[in-house]
Amino acid sequence: MSRARSIGADGSLGRIWAMLLRYLYLLRSSWPRALELLYWPTLQMLIWGFMSQFLYVNSNYVFRAFGVLLAAVMLWDVLFRGQLGLSISFLEEMWARNLGHLFVTPLRPFEWVLALLSMSLIRVLIGVVPAALLAIVLYHYSIFSLGLPLIAFFAVLLAMGWALGLAICGLILRHGMGAESLAWLAVFTLSPISAVYYPVSILPHWLQHVSWALPSTYVFEGMRALLFQKAFRADYLSIAGALDLVLLALGASAFFLALRDARQRGALLQMGE
Repeated sequence: MSRARSIGADGSLGRIWAMLLRYLYLLRSSWPRALELLYWPTLQMLIWGFMSQFLYVNSNYVFRAFGVLLAAVMLWDVLFRGQLGLSISFLEEMWARNLGHLFVTPLRPFEWVLALLSMSLIRVLIGVVPAALLAIVLYHYSIFSLGLPLIAFFAVLLAMGWALGLAICGLILRHGMGAESLAWLAVFTLSPISAVYYPVSILPHWLQHVSWALPSTYVFEGMRALLFQKAFRADYLSIAGALDLVLLALGASAFFLALRDARQRGALLQMGE
């Protein structure tokens, strides 16, 4: 009788257990993979829990919420696609095992970063502009009615997306492809505290301080002030711009330091699918 306990003519519980252990060890060895399991249920609970709480105590908001929610969705997509567009272009080089080839050319790291940022902008425009035009056709709502402040909101959110994207690429360089899922997960972690669909005031008091440390919060609060009160909050824009500069400096530093470390370790030739 085989040492592996049989479960059928061609099956073995021992082999099944061996493969299960392999996947469990992979999960245990990579904290981004483990984090992903907890991520989505918790995120959905936070976003819609805060949203439900806000609507419960502000029932009159529902009658005015249509345009605000559509604008919030489209502006949030600028942040998401700005970060993801940069990360995907970077990951395409990782998947193709092309990093080593890139850096035997005269290409300098800052030139590569500028190309990634440019590609991110192109991806954002391709994704967001058609959606904004389609909203005019389907819902008779135009986000372009926000006027010139829309350009400022767009720039702030895009810059924040770039900062997050650079930091995530740095983490992938440092921790390998096990951290790849962060490219899809990281930005959504900030959505419950970015005041996208509800004001900061609905958050617990201690969490409001965290929220006001994010550039995105000032954009969405400024958007609601513009739509509800017809007031453009230049102070919000100034603070958001300053925070963006800090985040961009931190994100770029994380990326360049991780890239230098990977080159010194010879890891660029070993990264890929």
